[in-house]
Amino acid sequence: MKFRTSHQLVLASASPRRKELFAKLGVPFEIMASSVEETSVQARDFKDYVQKVALLKTQDVASHCPGKTIIGADTIVVFNDELLHKPKTKEEAIRHLEKLSSNRHQVMTAVAIITKDRQAESFVEVTDVYFKNLPKPMIEMYVQTNDPFDKAGGYGIQTAGALFIDRIEGDYNTVVGLPIAFLFEKMMELKIIEL
Repeated sequence: MKFRTSHQLVLASASPRRKELFAKLGVPFEIMASSVEETSVQARDFKDYVQKVALLKTQDVASHCPGKTIIGADTIVVFNDELLHKPKTKEEAIRHLEKLSSNRHQVMTAVAIITKDRQAESFVEVTDVYFKNLPKPMIEMYVQTNDPFDKAGGYGIQTAGALFIDRIEGDYNTVVGLPIAFLFEKMMELKIIEL
């Protein structure tokens, strides 16, 4: 499908998964990744945290793109009131996956929009993900692929991490990293894109 827009759109993300999802809107856009430090964000809870990070990334890119509409996002994985960041080592990736094995966790993706006239909007989508029981050799084999290291929680639902999923409750694309259906509704509402 192709929609009309009078906006110059910038996706504030280097994620190939977000780029692929955003391309489904069929409108021209460019990519500019943010260079903000996420760990500097103070928040009252996880939803507030992910929303603030998405907004911070979007504001950072907006400061370099006057007159353009910027869309940014951030995704986190939360298990038992613990934030499971992108693992930095194989040991950390194994620990993440052992925690998630046979358990439910939440994936939260926040999206922030800053329009060309600098109106700011943001929202958070939450999806519950249920993992199967993961035998240790399977976890180790997956970690050897290096797939976990650029993904919150240490797995990708759109890669071999799909083998770990028992079921999800919510939007699949929230787990991938961009709840495109919700974003589409918001962009229509703001008249950023039109039929």
